[in-house]
Amino acid sequence: MNTSPHLSYFALLLYITTALPLSASANPHEYLLDNGLKLIVKEDHRSPVVIQQVWYKAGSVDEVNGKTGVAHALEHMMFKGTSNVPTGEFSRKIAAVGGKENAFTSSDYTAYYQQLHQRHLPMAMELESDRMHNLQLTQEEFSKEIQVVMEERRLRTDDQAHALLYEKLMATAFQTHPYRRPVIGWMNDLENMQVSDAQDWYKHWYAPSNAVLVVVGDVDPKNVLALAKKYYGKFESGAVPAVSERKPQTEPPQIGIKRLVVKAPAKLPHLIMGYKVPVLKNPEKDWEPYALTILAEVLDGNAAARLNKTLVRETRIAISADAGYSAVARGPGTFYIDGTPSEGKTVDELEQSIRAEIDKIVQSGITQEELARVKAQVVASRTYQLDSTFAQAMQIGRLESVGLSHRDADIMLERLQAVTAEQVKDVAEKYLVDDSLTVAVLDPQPLAEASSSRNSEIKLKH
Repeated sequence: MNTSPHLSYFALLLYITTALPLSASANPHEYLLDNGLKLIVKEDHRSPVVIQQVWYKAGSVDEVNGKTGVAHALEHMMFKGTSNVPTGEFSRKIAAVGGKENAFTSSDYTAYYQQLHQRHLPMAMELESDRMHNLQLTQEEFSKEIQVVMEERRLRTDDQAHALLYEKLMATAFQTHPYRRPVIGWMNDLENMQVSDAQDWYKHWYAPSNAVLVVVGDVDPKNVLALAKKYYGKFESGAVPAVSERKPQTEPPQIGIKRLVVKAPAKLPHLIMGYKVPVLKNPEKDWEPYALTILAEVLDGNAAARLNKTLVRETRIAISADAGYSAVARGPGTFYIDGTPSEGKTVDELEQSIRAEIDKIVQSGITQEELARVKAQVVASRTYQLDSTFAQAMQIGRLESVGLSHRDADIMLERLQAVTAEQVKDVAEKYLVDDSLTVAVLDPQPLAEASSSRNSEIKLKH
């Protein structure tokens, strides 16, 4: 669904209010099983489809040095069979009924999902609950799968200049916090990882008390609760500390700008500027994360946003310029601005142009017109995203996994709408400063040499 650019902010809010289902006040439904598993069910009866997601509150942020990448490695191993379901049978059964399934690992959590016809939810629950408790981790399967993970790292990070630049940026920006380590892990750790490392991770973190079961779709909540009790409720809770009770990993204050240059095969140079900023901890009382969200949208929320308008279309100093920020995370936040300079322009010129755009906001703020437009866009994107049952489940699971509540979604939308232009100016002045900044520059190297080397290595692997 497209939104008219002339749709007023208040008209959009009216649309959101009238578009909500009549049962919105009681939807989603939240339950807590005796073993500590939290179940959240959201009804959406527009089609006979259901999404099941199991979120474990464990990601790379919980890893230790020497074992980086184990959370992601175990995600791969979760598809290798249990004492009840042979290797490959899980995926075969889901595909046989026309369903889809996959998984993902992040810094903050690991999640597994299935999307299929609602009548097959019992089968999906039986399969997913089985591998929560009965996973078989063998040396033979692990030895093969860790090779797949290492090749994934080569293809997605080592051979991707921008991804490599981002990885090095994070490793430099954070001095002690685990966010400095890549989710996929350092190659040396992957090369030396043992099946026992994955077994220990599985035993420690994969327990009902450390998981959130999210079900969204054409379902009856009471029936889903009965199924959850049947399939998940039979397992012991597990002694896993809550996110809020885990050992604090506070990043010490940065006391000066950090700079790094990464040499990697690429056609063009690239620049990433990362500022340390706060994230949402108290959705009702915090205001800075909301103002930072609006600031990111002012800089890069649409074709008329400041970075694109000034740097790409007017001065043509860049062929691309972007900004990004997420207020939802377990650890410290980062506000990113990145870009690729146009031919004949340098990264230094691009950095100075970006700094000039920031300074304009610090000195003069943003206009009420910009603020109204950005708010309308933010509200619209949040609203239209909920047309997808998968997106609804993702929103619930993500909030719950970082220590917030799915109920905070409505509060967050209200608080975003309440942000003032002065608050946007204030966070730009407070946080977009050199003492919290890390600058990473990609120094492009010839592509031909890298291509030849990589092809030879891949041939050796296969």
